[in-house]
Amino acid sequence: MTTPTATRPAERLARLLTRLLTTITTVRAPYQAAFFRIGLSSVVLAFLLREWPNRHVLYGNHSALSFDLAQVLIREERTFTALAWGDGGLWFETVYTVTIAAAVAVLLGWRTRGASVLLMAGVLSVINRNTLVGDGGDNVVRIMVIYLVLTRCAQVWSLDARRARRRTVLSHGPGHDPVGLVLWAAAVAVLVPLSSYPAQGWSLVFWTLWAVQGVWYAAELRFPRHEARAALDAAASMLHNCAMLAIAAQVCLIYATAGWYKIQGSRWQEGSALHYALHLDYFTPWPALSGFLAGSTLMILALSCLTVMVQVAFPFTLANRKVKNVLLAVMIAEHLGIAVVLGIPFLSLAMVVCDAVFLPTAFLVALGTRCERLAERLRPLPTREIRPAVPAG
Repeated sequence: MTTPTATRPAERLARLLTRLLTTITTVRAPYQAAFFRIGLSSVVLAFLLREWPNRHVLYGNHSALSFDLAQVLIREERTFTALAWGDGGLWFETVYTVTIAAAVAVLLGWRTRGASVLLMAGVLSVINRNTLVGDGGDNVVRIMVIYLVLTRCAQVWSLDARRARRRTVLSHGPGHDPVGLVLWAAAVAVLVPLSSYPAQGWSLVFWTLWAVQGVWYAAELRFPRHEARAALDAAASMLHNCAMLAIAAQVCLIYATAGWYKIQGSRWQEGSALHYALHLDYFTPWPALSGFLAGSTLMILALSCLTVMVQVAFPFTLANRKVKNVLLAVMIAEHLGIAVVLGIPFLSLAMVVCDAVFLPTAFLVALGTRCERLAERLRPLPTREIRPAVPAG
């Protein structure tokens, strides 16, 4: 019996909706998210360690922006920083050290859900304490640490993923995580005092994240194989996909805005903008290299035009995979060149990390395989016990 023609459009629509639902409820770009997690936490860790000798002058009680002026600036900008709750040296050291520890935990993928929230709170606290000393790299990091919380970035290349595999091998239930439950309960000791401070609504954000994690633990303990547990997993995957899409859109917006603003400048139109940048003392960490580049008019013109064209064209190349990959390699090389020549390492590295969300999955898988092989080669061989030979007879 043949199917009536009238039902075929309905069947096609049903298949299309089913495919769409499967797509949005499955974690997309897990390797890109893992690379983003590792790269972003590495940038934050390097930044905090580099500024360790100057931390009190930049963000502490010896800063040119006094505690009272910082309070006024924080209220006007409606930003969050835990350093506004006290100007004591011990409190500042605690926040700074905990942020470093959170960056290490996120880098290794250890308790990533809670560590990413702690990293977000620490980064916002340090940078928002004195926004007058920040640059574009600080703005990028502040935005991306918020997106990082919403991603499922520890499914590969993390200690969490290794622990999940071991738990599966040992036949433990999905809710067998006493350490996680203890850490989740201990977070109340931080959230309760936080609610008593004016945090511009951020206390509600942290309480919501804590409650969601509690629901997750309860679902794993009480009904690990129920449909409600699958619905929670699908919702988390959808949130992850939306966060990855938001990161990609943010990167495109940064490049498009920077490129179109450059087009409006007369120095960029005539191709001489980099010439003046290479003669600024602040952007010449290697005077000999800067002088060599600035001495070539043709090179300055080519680099200026290439910078504008790449930034403007990048959002339009996402539809073509081959062109996008070529342009992505050019942009990463350009950022690394800016980090060395102009001495802006953290802005450049932050943008390289953001560019990684566009890297092909096959490339990232091959990169991970090579890193695993290198780790195995560097791992010391187990020593064997040498026993004396027993004489015959």
